[in-house]
Amino acid sequence: MEKIQHKMIPVNGLNMHVAEIGEGPLVLFLHGFPELWYSWRHQMVFMAARGYRAVAPDMRGYGDTTGAPVDDPSKFSVLHLVGDLICLLDAVAPNADKVFVVGHDWGALVAWHFCLYRPDRVKALVSLSLAYMPRDPEMNIVEMGRKVYGDDIYVCRFQESGNIEAEFAKIGVKEVVKNFLSLRDPGPLYFPKGKGFGYSADRAPWLSEEDLDYYVNKFEHTGFTGALNYYRAFPINWELNAPWTGAQVIVPTKFMVGELDLVYHFPGTKDYIHNGGFKKFVPLLDEVVVLDGAAHLFNQERSDEVNQHIYDYIKQF
Repeated sequence: MEKIQHKMIPVNGLNMHVAEIGEGPLVLFLHGFPELWYSWRHQMVFMAARGYRAVAPDMRGYGDTTGAPVDDPSKFSVLHLVGDLICLLDAVAPNADKVFVVGHDWGALVAWHFCLYRPDRVKALVSLSLAYMPRDPEMNIVEMGRKVYGDDIYVCRFQESGNIEAEFAKIGVKEVVKNFLSLRDPGPLYFPKGKGFGYSADRAPWLSEEDLDYYVNKFEHTGFTGALNYYRAFPINWELNAPWTGAQVIVPTKFMVGELDLVYHFPGTKDYIHNGGFKKFVPLLDEVVVLDGAAHLFNQERSDEVNQHIYDYIKQF
């Protein structure tokens, strides 16, 4: 990782920490929950070696990026998050017309909205784990989660500002991060009040103790509130995205998901992805890849395969 350079860049009212390596067409990597730029370390080095400039920020509220008002979840709307990235690109690549975007988990959700709002800035998208889901005009994602799974599903529990942070504190930062990153159960993730995870996961084989410590050190410093605010902004995202109800994402796209990824097992998701719904809303969807036996963090678990899949798609443009 010694070749990866680190910068602090004033962006949209934040001081954003950005990791980058390489020269050439820019590939913007967007991480998920509860992660950091570090989740893309394998892909960044791989792409840089093949003539690309890999750029990965710590997203708003995460890691070494500072300045986000963590006491106000409304400042974590997807419009804020996409705005951060537009301003970041203006700062680091002012002459770049379009860039490649790669997102995983929450990073994928932000990437989809980046492409929805500003397709003029994107050459192509590689989305990992999360397919584009059109806005439901009847209810937001939190309401939907409660209707399908009940109050203990993680999306609903994460709405409880302060309470969930207190529960994480009792469990301990290292245990929280390890359990999330090592998750392999494709079933729904419940977090019953006062009962925590209900399990202690073994550290995933692909996650070294050094890797785990990197995440843990950052979250011990920042806490989890910034990261949790992404979930707490779901209701305001639903309100703000009303103008894009029914809109398509018109960007060339490759989608990848792990066979054991819990997101892939949400009700109706497989049918939507494989039987025409996804293609209806993403008409330039070129390829869907399901990695056999891979779980949610497959960009790290199966980094060699994911590296090659990303490169094979991006090199066509």
